[in-house]
Amino acid sequence: MTLLGPSGSGKTTLLMTIAGFARPSGGSISIGDTEVVRLPPHKREIGMVFQNYALFPHMSVGDNIGYPLRLRKTAKGEIAARVEHVLELVQLEGYGSRRVDQLSGGQRQRVALARAIVFEPRILLMDEPLSALDKQLRERMQIEIRRLHDRLGMTTIAVTHDQREALTMSDRVAVLERGRLIQFDTPRQLYERPINRFVAEFIGESSFVPVTVDRGTALYGDMKLQITETPPPDGPALLLLRPEKLILSSRPLGREVNRFDGVVEDAVFQGESVLLTIILAGGHEIQARIPNRQLDCRGIPVAGSAIELGLAAEDALLVPGDAS
Repeated sequence: MTLLGPSGSGKTTLLMTIAGFARPSGGSISIGDTEVVRLPPHKREIGMVFQNYALFPHMSVGDNIGYPLRLRKTAKGEIAARVEHVLELVQLEGYGSRRVDQLSGGQRQRVALARAIVFEPRILLMDEPLSALDKQLRERMQIEIRRLHDRLGMTTIAVTHDQREALTMSDRVAVLERGRLIQFDTPRQLYERPINRFVAEFIGESSFVPVTVDRGTALYGDMKLQITETPPPDGPALLLLRPEKLILSSRPLGREVNRFDGVVEDAVFQGESVLLTIILAGGHEIQARIPNRQLDCRGIPVAGSAIELGLAAEDALLVPGDAS
């Protein structure tokens, strides 16, 4: 599970409260059937991976990993066996005698993970564990942490402000805003069915155009929108447009597809796709992401050219709110 939200939303505070480093002013925290609010951190059986890894530079990799076991007065033979086991889990076999300063950023991150799980905690907490890594390594570590979680079967709660990281690593995501839980759902539901504009804007790319719901019918100007979801109550609402859901078509579009006419304002080549900025006939600016393979023989649309876009009825999602 991932706690996701902008800076100041309460992600780290909530994580520190679960860990026992902060005391809540009210409420309760239960791990299984055990109430833990009054338990000190070391008695909660929680593993923690900090943002800066917090490794001991004067200790070897093996000594760093074995430190929680020594605190628990585990026998030396068992410590050695467990350290070797977790080194294998995090794919660092043979690194036990190395110094921390001899490791790369990704290797240090794995050592921090190994130290957090070596004493077999009930819960693993991770506070922005990948923020210090470069983009390519961070994306690779997201997959590795996911695989490690699947092998261990250990409840894991992570904090991040990176939406793609949350979607990649999580079974469920809790979106926070100003200390409030806004939506708690699977990554796909958060992306496909956000409950309001804040979630829609925070998870993925999005454009919005104002619509009016009148007796259960959604209207964009004079156009009746084809939608499959139950519309919100009558009044103003917003049509959420995900750039990759929009269809570029030079052919007539089907009856179950909403058609929008517009003019290209800008086109940016981004490798596998082209990001178009389009001004609709109603005057609203939106973006469409078109895969290269969908571009016809005319190539990338140029600024000032007329364009027709389609949005399938099942991809037309209305969220509460108005243009303000």
